[in-house]
Amino acid sequence: MGQWWVRNIVEPGKLPLLLALAAFLLTFVVTRVITRLIRAGRGPFGNVSAGGTHIHHVVPGVVLTVVGGFGMLASDWHGPGGTVAAVLFGMGVGLVLDEFALILHLDDVYWTEEGRKSVEIVVLTAALVGLLLAGFAPFGVNDLSAQELQDRGGALSTIGLNFLFALIALSKGKARVAVFGVVVPLVALVGAVRLARPGSPWARRFYGRRPRARAKAALRVYRHDRRWARRSRAVQDWIGGKPDPRSARLPDRR
Repeated sequence: MGQWWVRNIVEPGKLPLLLALAAFLLTFVVTRVITRLIRAGRGPFGNVSAGGTHIHHVVPGVVLTVVGGFGMLASDWHGPGGTVAAVLFGMGVGLVLDEFALILHLDDVYWTEEGRKSVEIVVLTAALVGLLLAGFAPFGVNDLSAQELQDRGGALSTIGLNFLFALIALSKGKARVAVFGVVVPLVALVGAVRLARPGSPWARRFYGRRPRARAKAALRVYRHDRRWARRSRAVQDWIGGKPDPRSARLPDRR
């Protein structure tokens, strides 16, 4: 274990990346716990305001990301300066991505259905950074044996092919399958070979003159969403908190 740690983490200079990932995940978890306590009216925490303006935590997140990012570029990655900068960068990214949906919609959608995108982007980011730490790419690792080079080359080829399948799944309107398929093998392949979702670029291109394919795709989407939508929402609610119910709007009377 010690030899693997030195050759795959310390020697290639991946320790700052590991520390940034740990700080990123810890900051996200702590932030979600605090915001859920504030939402429930528990604990000593509260919203931060200045001059009547609510300060979202994406603001200090941006500051930490800038300071940590430039600090990492200006520091020796093997020294204490790089370590501190990596931790600050990870904390900043955790705060920023926790409010990714707010940046995307330019609106306070933290506790709405649109706010689920923040949880999804955090999971994706953590998975991709974890893949970089897995040691599949041989860059920066010295004195690799022929067998290690072959194993890593095969892994890189598999990742590239899997990424191609993910692009096909994305064109078929299966964004979540494509996202997780980049990280988890065979997931993207399943999304690539199955029928496209109605309205996707693939469906518009290849199903225009195939009414049976369009009908079959619509039926499959209906069954899939009915089976898995509730479970997917339950997992997202467990991670990020349950969104507020949408307020019903009565029709205007004129």
